[in-house]
Amino acid sequence: MNKILTLSLLLFSLSSCAQVKTENGVVTHLIGGCEGCEAIFEYGSKELSDVDTLPDFHESGMRIKVTGKIYHSDGITPAKDVILYVYHTDQHGIYATRGGETGWARRHGYNRGWMKTSEEGRYTFLTLKPGTYPDRREAAHIHPTILEPGGKYYWLGSYYFANDPLLTSEQKAPATPRGGTAGVLTLRQDGDIWVGERNFILGKNVPGYE
Repeated sequence: MNKILTLSLLLFSLSSCAQVKTENGVVTHLIGGCEGCEAIFEYGSKELSDVDTLPDFHESGMRIKVTGKIYHSDGITPAKDVILYVYHTDQHGIYATRGGETGWARRHGYNRGWMKTSEEGRYTFLTLKPGTYPDRREAAHIHPTILEPGGKYYWLGSYYFANDPLLTSEQKAPATPRGGTAGVLTLRQDGDIWVGERNFILGKNVPGYE
C-alpha cells in the first residue's frame, strides 16, 4: 500500500471518528457542523416523555406552550421516539446559570429541556418567552436540536415570535428552512398561557442528510 493511499485512509478514519460516537448503546452520527449539539445527550437519568416543563416556567414572565408534531421524511407519517432538545435565554436575554453547571449547561444555561415524541409524533414544552440579547441585535429565539432513534442528530432553525421588530426577512420566510418549516410562532392566548405550534420533517433541508 503506497503512502498516499495510507494517508488518505487515515484521514478518512479520523474524519469518521469525529462524526460518530456511541450513546447508550446506539451509534450516533452528527449531521453537519454544530457547536453544542452534544447537549442533546445530557438528560442523564431523566425519563423523557412528549411533554417537558422548563425550569423557568414558574418564574415571572410570559408563559408559553410550544407544541407540534415531528414527521418522517414523507411529511405524513408521525415520527415517534424522536428526542427534541431546546434551550433559550432568560427574561434578560442571558443564558443564565445557577451555579454548579456542567457540560453544555455552562453555555446554554438552566432554561433547557428534553422531550421524546409520542406515537403520534407529538411534542410539547412549557416555558417563559425568552428575552432578547442585551445588545438587541437579534430577535428573541429558542434553539432546537433533534436526535433520531437511529442515531442521527442535528440542529434545526430557531423558534422566533411573530411581531418581533428584530425579525429579519430571512427569519420570517427562509428559502430552505431546516426541518421544513419557518420558525416564527404566532401565539394565541389560552387562559394565562400563550400557545404556539410548529411541526418538523426529519432531515428536511438539512445539508448532508441521507
